[in-house]
Amino acid sequence: MNKLSHFDEQGKIKMVDVSEKETTKRRAVASGKVLMNIATIETLKTQTNPKGSPLEIARIAGIMAAKRTSELIPLCHQINLSKANVSAELTDFGVYIEAEVITNSQTGVEMEALTAVSIAALTIYDMCKAVQKDIVISEIRLETKEGGKSGDFSRE
Repeated sequence: MNKLSHFDEQGKIKMVDVSEKETTKRRAVASGKVLMNIATIETLKTQTNPKGSPLEIARIAGIMAAKRTSELIPLCHQINLSKANVSAELTDFGVYIEAEVITNSQTGVEMEALTAVSIAALTIYDMCKAVQKDIVISEIRLETKEGGKSGDFSRE
């Protein structure tokens, strides 16, 4: 197992110094699911949700969240994003969310992609809670990552 990078020699929390790392293109894709019952899915299909259509609002919320990740996660680096895109697709189980984030930076964008999916999912929950109280947000996960010293990753 690798040494935890956010601790100094005395065991105190620190932000990782990336100043010596090379600036390269980095990309991450994350996904998640919002599980709903048939009645709630039908409400979204027929656009009769009391709060309006949640999918576009969730998309925008996810993009905004990706851009503000360093404000939400204490030791996350503030980086300029070249691209942040979120899709929210109605499915037979509810909503499938996917976020793609790209940067040219000294550190990766996995946290930005995961944050985008998380906030998009929470936005859908907020927009649909009047219709269904037991919505489940699940399987938020990194799908792929490209670039950086640790190399590429792709979920099988």
